[in-house]
Amino acid sequence: MTIPIKKINLRKLKMQLRNPFSTSFGSMNDREFFITEVADGEGNYGYGESVAFKEPWYTEETVQTNEHIMTDFLINILKDNNLTHPKDVNKLFGSIRRNNMAKSALEGAIWDLYAKRKNISLAQALGGTQKTIDVGISIGIKTSIDELLNVIEQALTDGYKRIKIKVKPGWDVNVLKEVRQHYPDIPLMVDANSAYTLKDLEHLRKFDEYRLMMIEQPLAHDDIVDHAKLQKVIETPICLDESIHSFDDARKAIALGSCKIINIKIGRVGGLSESKRIHDYCQANNIAVWCGGMLESGVGRAHNIALTSLPQFTLPGDTAGSANYWHEDIVKPEVIVQNGTIQVPDKPGIGYELNEEVLEKYTIDTKSFIF
Repeated sequence: MTIPIKKINLRKLKMQLRNPFSTSFGSMNDREFFITEVADGEGNYGYGESVAFKEPWYTEETVQTNEHIMTDFLINILKDNNLTHPKDVNKLFGSIRRNNMAKSALEGAIWDLYAKRKNISLAQALGGTQKTIDVGISIGIKTSIDELLNVIEQALTDGYKRIKIKVKPGWDVNVLKEVRQHYPDIPLMVDANSAYTLKDLEHLRKFDEYRLMMIEQPLAHDDIVDHAKLQKVIETPICLDESIHSFDDARKAIALGSCKIINIKIGRVGGLSESKRIHDYCQANNIAVWCGGMLESGVGRAHNIALTSLPQFTLPGDTAGSANYWHEDIVKPEVIVQNGTIQVPDKPGIGYELNEEVLEKYTIDTKSFIF
């Protein structure tokens, strides 16, 4: 059975974040991104989301490069080929190097369309088994420790199962000491976003005394060799994020002993199909995985929820509720966290409807492609 594609819409949105989000590489006050809509001409619509930032901080991709790659290359590939399964997309896009976030934005919409045509949830289409998922929260760098402690207190009151705080040189051990004095037993991890080098090895060893679940991507964004050296001399499990762009990256990192945990971000690895491949390999090799966030709207958040229903996602991810990031989200109902968990939707596809009024409110451009 083929997956007919009759039309693709690229809808560019700009949404203001509820609070500025700061990491070691910069601060964001708003998000520009694309909602991709794929129509089969039979009344079904699949939705995806691009996750690149405006600036090439996190990877080399940006909102502008995503648009270029989708409009000038990827959509033409889809026009010229027939699909029988969403997995076909990953193979077809293989002729284009990297640009994983652009690929993922379209592939995710096709997965959603596929699930809706089969009248099953996206989680079921992926092979998910979990009915609820545990979620944590990612907290950016704050202007003071007191401000950070207040945010942590609110997150714990809201029931989040794990606290992640961003760190960088000068905002790390001193912060962890204060957090642990106030909250000695909470599940706590840190994310460095590549802010350190092996020259900081002795400093990084100090993190061990704070009983962290993990330290995420302490070293270079493209490294797996130095991380292996670091993991041998620290007790805190290393989680790789930016270093993992593909199944092969994950396979090599595991073989080298570069990490004990992998953060799977759908956009970073090129889509749901590659995410599932990495999940399956980690499951076979006893490597814990969790789903990272990219400040997504409800569409991207829904894809994260579906992926996290797979069984090896044993650690709380970053898929916090809509209200944590947005004054209003573009899906209805909005993504809601209750007692630190999110119910995995069982409706067809992503399980959320688009709120057309809010969608229109934040749309700044739309391009349509007829097949």
